[in-house]
Amino acid sequence: MEEFVVHLSHTVDLLAGVAAILVVAFGTVEAFVRVVRVAITPSVTHGARKAIWRHYGMWLLLGLEFELAADIVGSIVSPTWEEVGKLGAIAVIRTFLNFFLGRDLMEAAEQRQAEPAPSGSEPSNG
Repeated sequence: MEEFVVHLSHTVDLLAGVAAILVVAFGTVEAFVRVVRVAITPSVTHGARKAIWRHYGMWLLLGLEFELAADIVGSIVSPTWEEVGKLGAIAVIRTFLNFFLGRDLMEAAEQRQAEPAPSGSEPSNG
């Protein structure tokens, strides 16, 4: 039974690590494509660039969540101080990224609410 649990934990660790790589890779490619589009569009606002950054940050955050899951599962079987340190570092990075990303999202929502609605977007009464 112990061998099964060890094998299962290694498999889950590997799958979560692969998921982290795929999520970060996909997010990076998507962000790059969006940045290139912004670079060739002459009338792009700073808000559009910031939106790309926030969206990319969410992909990175999701990738860190998968990596954290992989490290948790990996450290269950035979935790070493190195693994515990790595787990702690990832948790701290994820927490800071989550905090700053959340703060940016709140600021963006507040800015959108403060901006007047563009003309022509109001429903007509007739």
